[in-house]
Amino acid sequence: MSIQVDMESLLLEVLTETSSSASEGKVASYIPELSKADPSLAGVAVMTPDGLFQAGDSSHPFTLQSISKIITLMAALEQRGVEEVFARVGSEPTGDPFNSIVKLETAEHKPLNPMINAGAIAVCSLIPGSSVEERFSIILEMLEAILGRTVQIDQAVYTSEKETGHRNRALAYFLKDTGVLEGDVEEVLDLYFQQCSILVDCTDLARIGMFLAAKGITWSGQRLVSASIVRLVTTFMVTCGMYNASGEFAIQVGIPAKSGVSGGILGAVPGRFGIGTFGPALDPKGNSIVGVKMLRELSHRLDLSIF
Repeated sequence: MSIQVDMESLLLEVLTETSSSASEGKVASYIPELSKADPSLAGVAVMTPDGLFQAGDSSHPFTLQSISKIITLMAALEQRGVEEVFARVGSEPTGDPFNSIVKLETAEHKPLNPMINAGAIAVCSLIPGSSVEERFSIILEMLEAILGRTVQIDQAVYTSEKETGHRNRALAYFLKDTGVLEGDVEEVLDLYFQQCSILVDCTDLARIGMFLAAKGITWSGQRLVSASIVRLVTTFMVTCGMYNASGEFAIQVGIPAKSGVSGGILGAVPGRFGIGTFGPALDPKGNSIVGVKMLRELSHRLDLSIF
């Protein structure tokens, strides 16, 4: 039996066993456009050195949301360097929700890490450029080089986020007041809302995961970022990538991963392959219920844990 049949059979089996659990969750509603998603959707894709394997709704488009934080962090580290980035944002996990403002006031003024919203907004402000378009092009160029295709944003989601992102706006103005955020607040927010609204599917997430698993080398063999930057990013994925469920996920699944409230989860198994899952029905912490269960099953069956 071929490798392709083995992997695709496994993905279909895992999808079939876990997809019914979508009924346990709810789609994100705080961004109005995301509330329109079909909660029953479920897809999975795996990118290996042998190729791409997929099952279910793996080609259904959705927006990156918080998964975009990985790309922007790599771009900021490449453009500004490690010392400058971490002068603005910390490297500690938080037990608070991803959009919390509490620690900014009670702990230290800079965000605890770049995977929470406040940290990601601060990182966005470090992307160089004289306009939002110029800054966004840096993020797009890196993502398009990883994926090997052009990408676009979902205009409806972007507009919805921009019109209703009051908590993110509050975070950004607080960061500006404390000297963490560089530049014009509304321009930085616009960049953040745009990056969150980039359209992808499960196969794209698997490709990004494979790029990370290969320590910064694309499918075509091009090195985009240094292995040291990938190490930093994947470490953050382990400690902070699944919001305030990161510790539990590390125990149960044990691979670097990053989730988004549109239902996507990106996983990277160092030196082996990338995984992308999708299921818009979320648990109370903002992670895809089906996605987490699929990743847990794949980790157990393929012995993927890095621990």
